[in-house]
Amino acid sequence: MPTSEHRTGETDALVREWRSEEGWGVLDSAETPGGCWAHFSNIAASGYRELNAGQRVHLEWESPGQDGYDFRAIRVVPRR
Repeated sequence: MPTSEHRTGETDALVREWRSEEGWGVLDSAETPGGCWAHFSNIAASGYRELNAGQRVHLEWESPGQDGYDFRAIRVVPRR
């Protein structure tokens, strides 16, 4: 259920899907039910930035979200 209350947090998450050609994807965590929208510009890495389905990341998020998702990534740090 969307809310207009601004909230933030951070957690570990798993990449559900990543659309490289469009530069965005969805991350899943217990703290972001329904998924968290993420854009390539929020990935903390140098060079070409993309994620892969099944990859673990550290996620800083905010709500309300974007494009139908209740949560939006502020910063995504890929785990090795």
